[in-house]
Amino acid sequence: MTKCTTPSESLRTRLSALLILSLACSASGSAIAQDHYELSNGITVAPLEMFQECAACPEMIVLPLGDLIMGGAEDDTRYSMQMVDGKVAIVQRGNPFETKDERPLHKVKMDMLIAMGRNEITYNQWMACVDDGGCGGYEPKGTVLWITPDREVLEVPNVGKHPVTDVSYLDAVSYADWLNEKVGADVYRIPTEAEWEYAARGGTQTRFGQGDDVTTDQVNFNGQAEARMSGVPRPDLVFRAKPVEVDMVDAANNWGLRHMSGNVVEITSSCKTDHYFGWSTGSEWLEKSVAASCYRATRGGGYPFSLDLVRVASRGGAREDYRSEFGGFRVLRDFQ
Repeated sequence: MTKCTTPSESLRTRLSALLILSLACSASGSAIAQDHYELSNGITVAPLEMFQECAACPEMIVLPLGDLIMGGAEDDTRYSMQMVDGKVAIVQRGNPFETKDERPLHKVKMDMLIAMGRNEITYNQWMACVDDGGCGGYEPKGTVLWITPDREVLEVPNVGKHPVTDVSYLDAVSYADWLNEKVGADVYRIPTEAEWEYAARGGTQTRFGQGDDVTTDQVNFNGQAEARMSGVPRPDLVFRAKPVEVDMVDAANNWGLRHMSGNVVEITSSCKTDHYFGWSTGSEWLEKSVAASCYRATRGGGYPFSLDLVRVASRGGAREDYRSEFGGFRVLRDFQ
């Protein structure tokens, strides 16, 4: 039986080792039992099972192996902003040129055993890292600007179980490094775009993990903007204008992952590209899309965004050192 291990060294060495690991385990057939996976504390978990590896660790959900069609079709967006007679107009069915970075559509086989964070990392979880001497000692401001129904702009707390914001990709990596110290293994990291989208879809190929249409009872997005674009009164859509706590709103997809659409923009480890290169496996994405330094892709949209921008396929990007009031992250765990 092949023994599968992953060395804890530099980022580049680790990525290469993970690729070798996935190939070796696949070739051996029985090297990793695919019905249960072992944690650093000796506990075994099964696909779609939730676990928390240490007292300070986030809740994680084991993902089943499988594949997805990655990206968004040309009619995946419903509205676009275009110039008509010298004025900005909202046009039904999206402009394919506005979403060309979501194509070409391509099949990706998830060939690596992973778990994804059930929730976005919260402010309390971040501060546990800071209080323990990790995360570079960086303390986010813990507030967001909130526009009241009367159009008054207030600075309100964003602490506790709210997703941590005002953090960058580099900050997120420091949090994952701290988790690895807590469990004594180099297993936590920031997901690639392919891993993120696979988790967000939850075994579906719809516009959102919960279906082709959602309401603000399921996703924290700008419902008022959606109503304006559609031109149809939508009393079922609201605009909270701020993040919600990670266990609020019926936001889970089929695999139990919450807020994969909306709430806060989520950072990935992949470098942002203007189109897809057709990488066909999760391990190939890990090897080729992650660099030591680059402009990082972001996914999931956020609470100020319209519905089209919180689709599973929607992509954004930011400098790896950029701290945004709208941006947060979740972590991934590899299995050895």
